[in-house]
Amino acid sequence: MNEEQRAKIVLKILNKTYPRTPIPLKHRNIFTLLISVLLSAQCTDVNVNNVTKNIYPKYNKPEHFVKLGRKKIEKLIRSIGIFRVKAKSVYNLSKTLVEKYNGRVPKTFEELEELPGVGHKTASVVMSQGFGYPAFPVDTHIHRLAQRWGLTNGKNVIQTEKDLKRLFPKRYWNKLHLQIIYYGREYCKARDCYGISCKICTSCYPKRKKPIKTKKA
Repeated sequence: MNEEQRAKIVLKILNKTYPRTPIPLKHRNIFTLLISVLLSAQCTDVNVNNVTKNIYPKYNKPEHFVKLGRKKIEKLIRSIGIFRVKAKSVYNLSKTLVEKYNGRVPKTFEELEELPGVGHKTASVVMSQGFGYPAFPVDTHIHRLAQRWGLTNGKNVIQTEKDLKRLFPKRYWNKLHLQIIYYGREYCKARDCYGISCKICTSCYPKRKKPIKTKKA
């Protein structure tokens, strides 16, 4: 079985398992989506949602966070991992949006990736989930699953993104990104499946007996 055949199996199982894919990070607008994605680094979506449910009803524009200042932002997100670093990014990002973009989130990868604290993965999520632009955000979980399923050699997240974009038609990218995340959380967990028990793993590699070791991102 080659990688194109495995990609077809993956797509078929994911479409059947997750016909609908709600965005896991709660947000009120594209700006709050951007902030939530930034906050989700090294942190679960559940934790981010628990924190932001008390923030976004009152603070949901770049101007709000500039007015709050870095120290107050720290207090609001204290229960999130590396909160001081993230508070600095949230403040500087908000300041840049106000000063350079009239308080609006830019609509290009280049402009997004120039914002403080925003890398390619964060920009990809915003382009995909916020603006509906075809993108394939690859985090450490998708990187791991793509290796288990034989869709990439796992050199790094950049290579994995290229391989997934090559294997799957562009029209599926936005939904597929979320489907893989949901499937990984429910069926192909890092310390549970090991590449030998979930439906996708057993369908792509019916003869695999030993747990597969994946390369870290």
